[in-house]
Amino acid sequence: MAFGAPSWRPPPPPLLLLLLWVTGQAAPVAGLGSDAELHIERRFVPDECPRTVRSGDFVRYHYVGTFPDGQKFDSSYDRDSTFNVFVGKGQLIAGMDQALVGMCVNERRFVKIPPKLAYGSEGVSGVIPPNSVLHFDVLLMDIWNSEDQVQIHTYFKPPSCPRTIQVSDFVRYHYNGTFLDGTLFDSSHNRMKTYDTYVGIGWLIPGMDKGLLGMCVGEKRIITIPPFLAYGEEGDGKDIPGQASLVFDVALLDLHNPKDSISIENKVVPENCERRSQSGDFLRYHYNGTLLDGTFFDSSYSRNRTFDTYIGQGYVIPGMDEGLLGVCIGEKRRIVVPPHLGYGEEGRGNIPGSAVLVFDIHVIDFHNPSDSISITSHYKPPDCSVLSKKGDYLKYHYNASLLDGTLLDSTWNLGKTYNIVLGSGQVVLGMDMGLREMCVGEKRTVIIPPHLGYGEAGVDGEVPGSAVLVFDVELLELVAGLPEGYMFIWNGEVSPNLFEEIDKDGNGEVVLEEFSEYIHAQVASGKGKLAPGFDADMIVKNMFTNQDRNGDGKVTAEEFKLKDQEAKHDEL
Repeated sequence: MAFGAPSWRPPPPPLLLLLLWVTGQAAPVAGLGSDAELHIERRFVPDECPRTVRSGDFVRYHYVGTFPDGQKFDSSYDRDSTFNVFVGKGQLIAGMDQALVGMCVNERRFVKIPPKLAYGSEGVSGVIPPNSVLHFDVLLMDIWNSEDQVQIHTYFKPPSCPRTIQVSDFVRYHYNGTFLDGTLFDSSHNRMKTYDTYVGIGWLIPGMDKGLLGMCVGEKRIITIPPFLAYGEEGDGKDIPGQASLVFDVALLDLHNPKDSISIENKVVPENCERRSQSGDFLRYHYNGTLLDGTFFDSSYSRNRTFDTYIGQGYVIPGMDEGLLGVCIGEKRRIVVPPHLGYGEEGRGNIPGSAVLVFDIHVIDFHNPSDSISITSHYKPPDCSVLSKKGDYLKYHYNASLLDGTLLDSTWNLGKTYNIVLGSGQVVLGMDMGLREMCVGEKRTVIIPPHLGYGEAGVDGEVPGSAVLVFDVELLELVAGLPEGYMFIWNGEVSPNLFEEIDKDGNGEVVLEEFSEYIHAQVASGKGKLAPGFDADMIVKNMFTNQDRNGDGKVTAEEFKLKDQEAKHDEL
């Protein structure tokens, strides 16, 4: 039900004249049962009676009117409408005016009215005989006074109330709407949807506009509204009768103003914050998403995976695009996003329309696509003249972690070094870059952005996608590599009779066994050197294959050439 301008309906049919003051009787006597011949029996009195009828009040009640023999002469129930009237203003027969005073809502009274306080010796032609005693079974449904105001009873208020409803705010609330006797006429709970509206600009009935002001999110209050601040004499034309007091049990779920921007509350800010996020950066962060009343709607923790996105480029809702700017790695903050910077009037999934969103985030890492690696050297030995270069064979220890400190891997824990040939593609590009120009004994930290690490895919079960990696490295051993393009070199002059020396049986043909035996002998004696870090037999086999130009498994003197004689092959 929309609590806006009242809907009009035709006036109800006139009631029988028997209860109207039409006989010129004296004004009613004040007080309960003040006339000795007026008999009042209180057949039911509710446990709670915050207010009783006084002269001047307006009441709505049901009744059944009978004669002493039990014959019914009138009933409001038959018309399916309460009798609505002011008390003590001469609009009723005197006995009823007196009998209603002091009643509670939901009280039931049996009233016996003598003729002199009813229709006297004249009666009502065709309905009430002269000198009739009248019996009324009365049930009071409603009571109000023209001087009444909106009544507010707050029965729950949250410990924290940073903001209350002001004029022009937009609110989302649940309610149960009842009449003063407790009869339910409407409920947002039954529709499983909040009532969403602006406050104080005429979208609601005046009493509700006033009754909502000052509420906190999470607060629960009962708002009692007299009919002249609700739907007045005509009711709403559907569920609410004319002159009905309304009682709303309201729970406020959400509150914002169209002028609101995001709000940020820093929960944890690391002491060391060398860099803050900027537009165009790529972030990985965890979050819990709730509505303003604490209702949970989403969490990256429940998926055991960070939310990864660019910021400042429209990949996320505008409020988060703004709220994620200026964060540090490891920072925790709360970002409150009004709906016009969130999912708007329509909502999304399990996020209702016009909902304020609360994100508690934890920034795991961020980088920019233009980032290169970062190298910080923590220790260099006194003699640091021999520096690593492409082709060198390195042995080193490392600890690998994420930017938030999560350990991924450690050679120290495994008790063995990691060994690679620099520049051979045996490690990610960023690590290859980070190990260059390093001397034995040096310790450094290498920070690698994901586009130089494991990229968007990461390594399943080991490295998250789009993760920045941190390697703490100590170089333990360096074996100098060969010049680029060589897999074997001579350490001295090359024999002019090289083919004949390899061809031990002198048959003019060299087979793989002869070739391999000769090369390994040269390496063992120090006359030759194979590229470090590779399988020696495989290198030798490749060298032989390059010399065996016709692929017959033998190398002849005509096929045999040195490196400087044919630059296309990494052989002799």
